[in-house]
Amino acid sequence: MATIATAVAFPMNNLAMPRGRLTNSGNCLSWRWAVETNNIKYFSNKMPDSCTDYVLSYMLGSQFRHDSKLVCDVAYEYAKGVNLTGDGKDVWIFDVDDTILSCVPYFLEQGSWELNIKSTLGEWTRRGEAQAIPETLDLYKKVMKLGFKIVFITGMHEKESEARIQNLKEAGFTEWEKLIFKGDNELAYAEEFKSNRRKELVEAGYMIWGNIGDQWTDLTGTFVGDRTFKMPNPMYYVP
Repeated sequence: MATIATAVAFPMNNLAMPRGRLTNSGNCLSWRWAVETNNIKYFSNKMPDSCTDYVLSYMLGSQFRHDSKLVCDVAYEYAKGVNLTGDGKDVWIFDVDDTILSCVPYFLEQGSWELNIKSTLGEWTRRGEAQAIPETLDLYKKVMKLGFKIVFITGMHEKESEARIQNLKEAGFTEWEKLIFKGDNELAYAEEFKSNRRKELVEAGYMIWGNIGDQWTDLTGTFVGDRTFKMPNPMYYVP
């Protein structure tokens, strides 16, 4: 078992994670690059066993922070150049899990990369312990100051809404125009679900300018917005 130190990207408790085989970092870097460019899809929790340690080191290390900052810096530069309509319906969309709130402690606690949205992740979410990703928290504050309305769209279910709202506020995300959850019995895949919710926003008169998420399915489909921005996440793929 690999012991994770507390001096990492986000404040975490000492938690353990099974070690994968010794990695060839070059191969795992290439694998991560292919994931981020959407060349590798639908791998879900099936990252190469040999890259387990590499991915963990990346998520807890400085490179993840540098990559996240670059994405958010580029997004903010775009946002500053937008000519807002000023009608109160200029929207910036944020995904939630691993875009603005980190689920890394969830994986560390359970000791594997398995993402079980219907059971263990939901239980962990209801504890309200997810921590803000500093770079997207900063972007959130900056785009609000520019006049954008914030819309959060999350694939988490409505039964998690009370805990998630409290968690968001405690993490620094205190204001928003809309917070959209997936219905408890809704079966649509992420791309379809988020496309449908974005369509509803547009039909209600909102203009989607920016859209940021850690999954490609946050950013593909229809009504994606004027610009999309992909946060790094080599941990899993949500279809």
